[in-house]
Parts: sequence; structure tokens; C-alpha cells
Amino acid sequence: MKILPIRNENDYQRSLGRLEEIFDAKKGSAEGDELEILSILIDRYENEKFPIGMPDPIEAIKFRMEQMGMKPKDLAEVVGYKSRVSEILNKKRKLTLDMIRKLNATLHIPTEVLIQKY
Repeated sequence: MKILPIRNENDYQRSLGRLEEIFDAKKGSAEGDELEILSILIDRYENEKFPIGMPDPIEAIKFRMEQMGMKPKDLAEVVGYKSRVSEILNKKRKLTLDMIRKLNATLHIPTEVLIQKY
């Protein structure tokens, strides 16, 4: 097992190829250990080279509502009036700290996402 750092695209592609070769290795075996280490290196490289930004707060709310089968009227129970929900979802009203707390508790959206500017 010879593991090298991933410093560039060629190293990355080489590592992905090797990962594919040993993907079904048994945990605890030499190849299993190699698989685990390669996975960590690949993940680190991808996070550095291809970062994924935080989602838009309102889009995150809409996505989570869809996942949970919620309608705007259901969100009114969390943030207040139906008209307020409409204004929030259309980005005409900003989220308050109290709304952010309630959305976090109800929809389980991280506060880091909800406090962003939009």
C-alpha cells in the first residue's frame, strides 16, 4: 500500500481510480485500510477544490417544506400569519431572530443557513 497526498487533478483522478478498484475491500484488511485513508484524502481534496456554498435561506425553507409535505398554511403556524409566510417566501420580508429559532426547531434547518443575507 503506497498512499500519496492528493495535490492536483492527476493525483485526484489516480486516487479515484484506485478507490474504485478496492471499493469492496473488507474492513480491517490492508485494502480496507487503504480504502479508508483514500476516502479521507479524496474528501479533503474535494472540500478544498470544489466547496459547496450554503443554500439560500428561503430556498432551504421551501426545500424542507417540500420534504416534509408542508404547505404555506402549515408554515403560518410556525412564523405567524399566512400573509407573513407569503412575504417571507417571496423574499419581501426578512426573517426575524424569533422566526429563525422557530424554523430551526420545527424544520431542523441549521441556523447558519437561516441567518444569511438574501
